[in-house]
Amino acid sequence: MMSTVPAIISSNPMMESDPFPSLQSTWDCSQLFSTTQSVGPARSGSASTEPNQTQTHSNSGLDESNQTLSIIDERKRRRMISNRESARRSRMRKQKHLENLRNQANRLRIENRELINRLRFLLYHCYRVRTDNDRLRSESTVLRQKLLDMHQNLLFKQLQQFSSAWPCNNVTVMSEQIPPPLII
Repeated sequence: MMSTVPAIISSNPMMESDPFPSLQSTWDCSQLFSTTQSVGPARSGSASTEPNQTQTHSNSGLDESNQTLSIIDERKRRRMISNRESARRSRMRKQKHLENLRNQANRLRIENRELINRLRFLLYHCYRVRTDNDRLRSESTVLRQKLLDMHQNLLFKQLQQFSSAWPCNNVTVMSEQIPPPLII
């Protein structure tokens, strides 16, 4: 019932001041909303004083409803300001988080580029090492074959010298005149 009071009443300066300040402090709003009427002593007096008391109660009720509305409006205004501040802080946090993500993405791009360059460098050196290794293997194979051939020639020459020392072989061969090499 109090929320249906129009806001025009609160803008009236005459209504804001209370003509009966002593009644304002003792006013109980629960009487307005009670469904049972309190039974009290019958009042005597003229009918002219009763409307003034009702008017006093209604003026006091309007003032209190105006105060209630202004308290509610103040709470709404504070909540709205608080919500705006919260939304602003949330936008700032979001913007800061987005900026941090952009910075992190840039750092990761740079790091990725550096890792790619290092990988290319290592792959190039790996290729060179493999090429050198293949060349050395083939050279080793060739040298091993030469060593084997030299070893066989040496054995053959030693066998020829040994066989020429027998008396049944008196024939001199040209290869026998060459001094035998030392065997290591």
